[in-house]
Amino acid sequence: MNQFVARLATALATHYRVERELGAGGMATVYLAHDLKHERDVAIKVLHPDLGAALGAERFLSEIRTTARLQHPHILPLLDSGAADGLLFYVMPYVRGETLRARLEREKQLPIADAVRIAREVAGALDHAHKQGVIHR
Repeated sequence: MNQFVARLATALATHYRVERELGAGGMATVYLAHDLKHERDVAIKVLHPDLGAALGAERFLSEIRTTARLQHPHILPLLDSGAADGLLFYVMPYVRGETLRARLEREKQLPIADAVRIAREVAGALDHAHKQGVIHR
C-alpha cells in the first residue's frame, strides 16, 4: 500500500475500508472500498490533493451537491462526500461487471440493438443533467 493510499485508508477508516485502486484519471483516482455501516461495496473518487488545494474544498463540495441532485436511472447517485485529512472525496455505488471499453475490445463491434440502447441511455442521462444546468466536460 503506497503512502497516499495509506493516508486515505486511515482518514476514512471509521466509515470505509479501502480495498484497492480501480482507476485513475487526470483529476482523481477511484478506489474500491467497503462501506462499514451499510455492509456494501462502494467506489470512492478522491480528488488529487494538488487539485484540491487549487480548487478549494467549497468549490468541489458545491459541485458534489449539484451532482447529488441528479436523480436518473442512468446516473450513479452520490452516497456520501466530504473531506478527510485534507482529501476531498465522494462515494458512489460500486457497479460490478464489464466496462463498455472492455466489451468493445472483446467484441470489436456491438450488435446494433445494444449500441442503440446504450446510446439512448447515455443521451437520456445527459439530457437530464443538461436540464438541471449541469454540463459534462
